[in-house]
Amino acid sequence: MASLLQQIKQRRVTLGLKQNDMLLRIGISRQQYQRLESKGNPRLDTLELIAKGLNSELLLIPKDKLSAVLAVLEEPSALDNEPSALDKDPSAFGQSTSTPEHEQIKKSLADDPWQGLLGDDQ
Repeated sequence: MASLLQQIKQRRVTLGLKQNDMLLRIGISRQQYQRLESKGNPRLDTLELIAKGLNSELLLIPKDKLSAVLAVLEEPSALDNEPSALDKDPSAFGQSTSTPEHEQIKKSLADDPWQGLLGDDQ
Protein backbone atom coordinates (compact mmCIF):
# COMPACT_ATOMS: atom_id res chain seq x y z
CA MET A 1 0.00 0.00 0.00
CA ALA A 2 1.29 3.44 -0.89
CA SER A 3 2.42 5.81 1.84
CA LEU A 4 0.02 8.51 2.91
CA LEU A 5 2.04 11.21 1.15
CA GLN A 6 2.01 9.16 -2.08
CA GLN A 7 -1.75 8.73 -1.75
CA ILE A 8 -2.20 12.49 -1.30
CA LYS A 9 -0.17 13.18 -4.44
CA GLN A 10 -2.03 10.50 -6.38
CA ARG A 11 -5.40 11.96 -5.33
CA ARG A 12 -4.32 15.47 -6.36
CA VAL A 13 -3.14 14.24 -9.76
CA THR A 14 -6.33 12.19 -10.24
CA LEU A 15 -8.36 15.34 -9.66
CA GLY A 16 -6.24 17.11 -12.27
CA LEU A 17 -4.87 19.61 -9.77
CA LYS A 18 -1.44 21.17 -9.68
CA GLN A 19 0.44 21.88 -6.47
CA ASN A 20 -0.21 25.57 -7.11
CA ASP A 21 -3.98 24.90 -7.03
CA MET A 22 -3.74 23.97 -3.35
CA LEU A 23 -3.27 27.64 -2.41
CA LEU A 24 -6.85 28.43 -3.40
CA ARG A 25 -8.23 25.17 -2.02
CA ILE A 26 -6.56 25.08 1.40
CA GLY A 27 -4.38 28.18 1.74
CA ILE A 28 -1.00 26.45 1.47
CA SER A 29 1.53 27.94 -0.95
CA ARG A 30 2.95 25.78 -3.73
CA GLN A 31 6.33 25.67 -2.02
CA GLN A 32 4.85 24.58 1.32
CA TYR A 33 2.63 22.01 -0.35
CA GLN A 34 5.48 20.67 -2.51
CA ARG A 35 7.67 20.22 0.57
CA LEU A 36 4.86 18.49 2.44
CA GLU A 37 4.02 16.17 -0.46
CA SER A 38 7.64 15.18 -1.09
CA LYS A 39 9.04 14.65 2.38
CA GLY A 40 6.79 16.35 4.87
CA ASN A 41 5.57 15.25 8.24
CA PRO A 42 2.25 17.09 8.39
CA ARG A 43 0.28 17.69 11.55
CA LEU A 44 -3.13 16.06 11.85
CA ASP A 45 -5.00 19.33 11.32
CA THR A 46 -2.97 19.93 8.14
CA LEU A 47 -3.81 16.43 6.89
CA GLU A 48 -7.49 17.05 7.55
CA LEU A 49 -7.28 20.35 5.67
CA ILE A 50 -5.56 18.67 2.70
CA ALA A 51 -8.12 15.85 2.67
CA LYS A 52 -10.93 18.40 2.58
CA GLY A 53 -9.19 20.27 -0.26
CA LEU A 54 -8.93 17.00 -2.20
CA ASN A 55 -12.61 16.10 -1.61
CA SER A 56 -11.48 13.20 0.57
CA GLU A 57 -11.71 11.94 4.13
CA LEU A 58 -9.11 10.60 6.52
CA LEU A 59 -10.19 7.33 8.08
CA LEU A 60 -8.70 4.98 10.59
CA ILE A 61 -9.43 1.45 9.37
CA PRO A 62 -8.97 -1.53 11.68
CA LYS A 63 -6.49 -4.02 10.20
CA ASP A 64 -9.00 -6.86 10.37
CA LYS A 65 -11.38 -4.84 8.14
CA LEU A 66 -8.75 -3.53 5.71
CA SER A 67 -9.16 -6.30 3.11
CA ALA A 68 -12.95 -5.76 3.00
CA VAL A 69 -12.49 -1.99 2.59
CA LEU A 70 -9.90 -2.45 -0.16
CA ALA A 71 -12.18 -4.92 -1.97
CA VAL A 72 -15.00 -2.37 -2.01
CA LEU A 73 -12.70 0.42 -3.18
CA GLU A 74 -11.27 -1.68 -6.02
CA GLU A 75 -14.68 -2.58 -7.42
CA PRO A 76 -16.17 -0.72 -10.38
CA SER A 77 -18.39 2.17 -9.45
CA ALA A 78 -22.04 1.46 -8.67
CA LEU A 79 -22.77 3.75 -11.61
CA ASP A 80 -21.30 1.08 -13.92
CA ASN A 81 -24.22 -1.21 -13.04
CA GLU A 82 -21.77 -3.87 -11.96
CA PRO A 83 -22.73 -6.00 -8.97
CA SER A 84 -20.73 -5.03 -5.91
CA ALA A 85 -19.42 -7.31 -3.20
CA LEU A 86 -22.40 -6.19 -1.13
CA ASP A 87 -24.75 -7.38 -3.89
CA LYS A 88 -22.97 -10.72 -4.12
CA ASP A 89 -22.78 -11.47 -0.39
CA PRO A 90 -24.23 -8.83 1.94
CA SER A 91 -23.60 -11.01 4.97
CA ALA A 92 -19.84 -10.69 4.36
CA PHE A 93 -20.17 -7.04 5.34
CA GLY A 94 -22.38 -7.71 8.34
CA GLN A 95 -25.51 -6.78 6.40
CA SER A 96 -28.87 -8.49 6.27
CA THR A 97 -29.99 -10.21 3.08
CA SER A 98 -33.67 -9.20 3.38
CA THR A 99 -34.78 -7.61 0.15
CA PRO A 100 -36.27 -4.24 1.25
CA GLU A 101 -33.47 -3.60 3.71
CA HIS A 102 -30.88 -4.75 1.18
CA GLU A 103 -32.26 -2.29 -1.38
CA GLN A 104 -32.05 0.51 1.19
CA ILE A 105 -28.45 -0.49 1.98
CA LYS A 106 -27.52 -0.41 -1.71
CA LYS A 107 -29.03 3.07 -2.08
CA SER A 108 -27.29 4.48 0.96
CA LEU A 109 -23.98 2.77 0.09
CA ALA A 110 -23.37 5.48 -2.52
CA ASP A 111 -23.71 8.08 0.24
CA ASP A 112 -21.68 6.11 2.80
CA PRO A 113 -19.38 3.50 1.23
CA TRP A 114 -17.94 2.58 4.65
CA GLN A 115 -21.35 1.63 6.03
CA GLY A 116 -21.19 -1.50 8.15
CA LEU A 117 -17.58 -2.28 7.29
CA LEU A 118 -16.09 -1.25 10.58
CA GLY A 119 -18.60 -3.16 12.70
CA ASP A 120 -19.97 -0.05 14.36
CA ASP A 121 -23.57 -0.15 13.16
CA GLN A 122 -25.41 2.93 14.26
